[in-house]
Amino acid sequence: MTKDAPQVVIHPPIALGLALILAFVFERLHPLPFVPASVPGGLIGFILVALGLVLAGWSARTFRQAHTQVLTNQPATVVVSPGPYRISRNPIYLGMFLGLIGLAVGFDTLWLIVAAILLYPVLRYGVIGREERYLEAKFGPAYLDYKARVRRWL
Repeated sequence: MTKDAPQVVIHPPIALGLALILAFVFERLHPLPFVPASVPGGLIGFILVALGLVLAGWSARTFRQAHTQVLTNQPATVVVSPGPYRISRNPIYLGMFLGLIGLAVGFDTLWLIVAAILLYPVLRYGVIGREERYLEAKFGPAYLDYKARVRRWL
């Protein structure tokens, strides 16, 4: 019996956490700075992380206001299209990537950029692809219409 959920390969917060841990382990073993000294990396990184957190938080709040689940192991109850979901079908994941880039700049480590690059296919195919198939099967034309109007990323 299939559970009413997308059956993702990994929950996104766990994938993000593993990416962060691996990046910082590699940074400790072999530092890879990339931000020029003339660039205020700490400030730019802080701003990017803050923007990522705001976007992810706004997105999660929009889900809660629509009375549907944010967690990928729970059933969706509705296709959410207001707020940040008007411009992206995946604003929470955009917020995650924005945060990773911000941390990379703020901590001046290219390993976090590498982590973001490696995290992308995991989220795109192991999470988002499965979420999209699940939503198409569950909501049919309503989701297909939304999918036709709103881009996956931006």
